Amino acid sequence: MKNSGNAVNKKGFTLLEVLVALAVMAIAVTLLLQLFSADLRAVSRAGDVTWVSVKADAGLKKILDELSRSPVAASWREVTEDGYRMDVSIAEVLMERTDNLPFKLMEVSLTVGWTEGRKEKSLLLRTLKMVERMAPAEGRPVGSP
Repeated sequence: MKNSGNAVNKKGFTLLEVLVALAVMAIAVTLLLQLFSADLRAVSRAGDVTWVSVKADAGLKKILDELSRSPVAASWREVTEDGYRMDVSIAEVLMERTDNLPFKLMEVSLTVGWTEGRKEKSLLLRTLKMVERMAPAEGRPVGSP
């Protein structure tokens, strides 16, 4: 028996099948690259926030150390050498409850601001610290000789 002339021997892919496979692969690669770049941006932002929180924590510790030596209410703004803005506010809180005690409760707020692209970002740290009340005239803690 002979092969009839109408039967086609099919080996390989048609041009249309190859083009469809390439289009599907191009779409998949594009989506993967977009996801990868979005993840890189998120990691970069997380690194920036981590760096700012470390700077803010160090600044807050320095302020709390100085507050132990001179417990007065104050507020100020400064800009660091690397461009971060720091707003500091120190205020006495719960005065009616601590008025008759030898210490006072101070609230310290530190806000660090920076620019990321076109957006303004900020991080707020707030804490309380108990400090000895200073005698008004001598500048010594109450109860000191």
